[in-house]
Amino acid sequence: MATAVKVYGPPMSTAASRVLACLLEKDVEFQLININMSKGEHKSRDFLKLQPFGQVPAFQDDSISLFESRAICRYVSEKYANKGNKGLYGTNPLEKASIEQWLEAEGQSFNPPSSVLVFQLAFAPRMKLKQDPAAIEQNAAKLAKVLDVYDRRLRESRFLAGDEFSLADLSHLPNAQFLVNATDKGELFTSRKNVGRWWGEISSRESWKKVVDMQNAPPPTTARG
Repeated sequence: MATAVKVYGPPMSTAASRVLACLLEKDVEFQLININMSKGEHKSRDFLKLQPFGQVPAFQDDSISLFESRAICRYVSEKYANKGNKGLYGTNPLEKASIEQWLEAEGQSFNPPSSVLVFQLAFAPRMKLKQDPAAIEQNAAKLAKVLDVYDRRLRESRFLAGDEFSLADLSHLPNAQFLVNATDKGELFTSRKNVGRWWGEISSRESWKKVVDMQNAPPPTTARG
């Protein structure tokens, strides 16, 4: 009998929630082990054996340990290719290449400004930290330019990498969720016709709704997609 994979990290973490969404899409059984970062559990000696940079998530599959959410998602999609959403990481070289190019766009173009905005607007107030108005203004402008590119792409295609939902779309969910629902920058998405349509569709997937439920409730010990 297969052992459930383990995910270490709080569901509120954008990176951890990316992995959780992938596991749910792939219908892979997992055990969620919450890491209390306010208590410094991510800097403990045992955790650093799994994640040497002291960040979340960390991931275990039997004797295999991985870190970095996008790498974990690729691994899960490849290893469990015949489970759940079989097209999540493409089924042929061209599909995979298209997914990869938009994953790169997410990591290099979308994530930097959106992460700054999520921290400044959603997390800093909770942590009672001073916000940086200049950083907010600069990164909102950067993100707007990225989303203009996305809007043009989504005028031609239902999803970023083609006509099927993929890791390319899934990877955007965590930061976009906070920006649309927990800040005053949601209009960056909703004011763009095609981006708004795309966001409405990907954020209503059952896998992501389950992740949001996990974020809004005490995290369960085990879960299944």
